[in-house]
Amino acid sequence: MSATIHFTKGHGTGNDFVLFADPDGEVDLSPAQIAAIADRHFGVGGDGVIRAVRSSRFADGAEALAEDPAAEWFMDYHNADGSPAEMCGNGIRVFARYLLDNGLTKLEDGDTLAIGTRSGVRDVQSNRNGFQVDLGRWSLDGAEPTVRVRNLPVARPGLGISVGNPHVVVALASDDELDAADLSYIPVLDPEPSDGANIELVVPLDPLVQDGVGRIRMRVHERGSGETLSCGTGAVAAALATRYWAGAGAPNQWIVHVPGGKLGVRMFPAEDGEHVSLSGPADLVFEGTLEV
Repeated sequence: MSATIHFTKGHGTGNDFVLFADPDGEVDLSPAQIAAIADRHFGVGGDGVIRAVRSSRFADGAEALAEDPAAEWFMDYHNADGSPAEMCGNGIRVFARYLLDNGLTKLEDGDTLAIGTRSGVRDVQSNRNGFQVDLGRWSLDGAEPTVRVRNLPVARPGLGISVGNPHVVVALASDDELDAADLSYIPVLDPEPSDGANIELVVPLDPLVQDGVGRIRMRVHERGSGETLSCGTGAVAAALATRYWAGAGAPNQWIVHVPGGKLGVRMFPAEDGEHVSLSGPADLVFEGTLEV
């Protein structure tokens, strides 16, 4: 199919996206078309493409509306290679900014914006740093694969964590190791998860905890996108893994330093178990028109 798309480019701590509105679900792009839009040499360029579609006009949106009738909008997110993804922590904040700046929804101070995703409805609030999103319950997925990363001499143990999408977190010994890792190559997992995983490499800052807040550095290779300057759900998984390794007494609030900036992570109790939230900036940087 051929279509003219009015798009907006946005990012959250350098994790960048091409966004466009398709309220009635009329634009059905193929994976190849999405990958062409995300291509940094021949397209607009981005770590992913986000379509804003009303949940009522999108097949996957039926589940979101059944979960929460207030979830008017669905974040139809695809990775840079055109593959669909369950969730994107940076993307959903940029998505909220896009909806608000384009007059597609309203969000008063203290109110919550419900957004449909393939991993369920996620609640977003505005704060002084941008937006905070409740990513819901998290879980250890039971996997502990070894992870081989180019330029690191031996395979390292990883910890599998799900925050609506799959992650494997690897602890490194030093900043030097983190800086040396070559994430332009896909890290090798053994065993390889059937649906792949995002892979986070983490080192603690010194001190690990300052003023009651945990502090870590992270780099990430995202499934379907490669190394990115930031990954929101990856920052959450990295903080959860570090707290797990640190043991009793570890804080429930974390600052995660990524190449594109800083993100906040907070763990808190809820009726259905412990939830985790992500906070950080969301910026829209330019607009354009694209024939696809």
